[in-house]
Amino acid sequence: MQVTETLTDGLRREYKVVIPASELDTKVSERLDALKGRVRVNGFRPGKVPAAHLRKIYGRSAMAEAIEAAMRDVNAKIVADNNFKLAMQPKVTLPEDEKAVQAVIEGKSDLAYTVAMEILAPIDVIDFKTLDLTRLAADATDDEVDEGLKRIAEQNRPYAARDEGAKAEKGDRVTISFVGSIDGVPFEGGSADDVAVLIGSGTFIPGFEDQLVGIAAGENRKVEVTFPENYPAAQLAGKAAVFDVTAKTIEAPRDVSIDDEFAKSLGMESLDKLKGAVRERIQREHDSVSKQKLKRALFDALDERHKFPLPPALVEQEFENLWNTVTSEMKEAVRTFADENTTEEKERDEYQKIAGRRVRLGLLLDEIARKNEISVTEDEVRRAIMEHVRQYPGREKELIEMFRSNPEAIASIRAPLIENKVTDFILALAKVTDKKVSREELYKSDDEKAA
Repeated sequence: MQVTETLTDGLRREYKVVIPASELDTKVSERLDALKGRVRVNGFRPGKVPAAHLRKIYGRSAMAEAIEAAMRDVNAKIVADNNFKLAMQPKVTLPEDEKAVQAVIEGKSDLAYTVAMEILAPIDVIDFKTLDLTRLAADATDDEVDEGLKRIAEQNRPYAARDEGAKAEKGDRVTISFVGSIDGVPFEGGSADDVAVLIGSGTFIPGFEDQLVGIAAGENRKVEVTFPENYPAAQLAGKAAVFDVTAKTIEAPRDVSIDDEFAKSLGMESLDKLKGAVRERIQREHDSVSKQKLKRALFDALDERHKFPLPPALVEQEFENLWNTVTSEMKEAVRTFADENTTEEKERDEYQKIAGRRVRLGLLLDEIARKNEISVTEDEVRRAIMEHVRQYPGREKELIEMFRSNPEAIASIRAPLIENKVTDFILALAKVTDKKVSREELYKSDDEKAA
């Protein structure tokens, strides 16, 4: 076996490998000898098939296995001898000439191929005790609790039927049946019975609810609307439709008293208990935003203080994933770069930077996890999967089966678990100073701060 380095370019390495035909023949003989006692060939007792006859029947498949095993062993030896950490699987290039390949398979020629590798650069991890971070924190205020109670009251507001002949007003709840058509032809999903519509809620197609103002119970009315260009059902997007609507009932909202009785109607013991639950929910939301902002600040600091070469293929792969998502979402929303006051060139450049940051942080967090023996258990992964599955009632069996048969899906669950553990590990060592701020300051975006 002969290995010659033919390229050293940054993190790229390339080697020419020659494996003598004699080595491959030895491996083929070993494989055929292992088969000898297992296969059944007509006319021969088990274990008594002549080697030449066995080679005639199984020689090509044994040679293919021998070639694959030989390349795998050589590539692994290159990695081990050079103490490489691979960014991706090695890329093997075999001879393109069919006669040359055939000669190798027939054992008449040496196997010559090239193998390209992208390796990971060494990462010098900083002392996390040198990190100085600020954790923004906000307390749930009485005003926020009062606002939360008002929203709950609005969502649970009782309605009472209006007097006979009364006309619907904005804020009323109208129960309707309707049949929708485009160019006079009813379309799938365009018909329904006994649907409650809250006029002014904006839950229906733009313009639909406004045309229900003034309708009375028992009245029929044609409602003309145009589906938005970005409507999820592509076959309806941008098309004009007519709905034949019949109003069944007209109900007006009633006032709600936010008191103990209201709290009990929601299953709480008292108004104080309801206020406590609302405060806890708001505080959890604040704490979640605080945690995410601290994590972002940590990642900014790690990205700034760790500069090492990135494998181009990994960055390009990450960029392609990001870019495909961006362009797909824009296509679905019927938006262009001009609509976003930018250009494709600028956005490509921006997402290249984002891809580089993601790859750098991913490699860094992996290295920190490795050096500090941070891992997640199978039980932790299973619990996370079940938490994910429970978010989709009725699809539990389907999703569990998907995770069982899809290693990438499991990896998508495992990755954030590791990330969170590594993040907590670093923050436990870093200097973190708490700073009380208002809700507005906590939720302010980075763009707003820079303005």
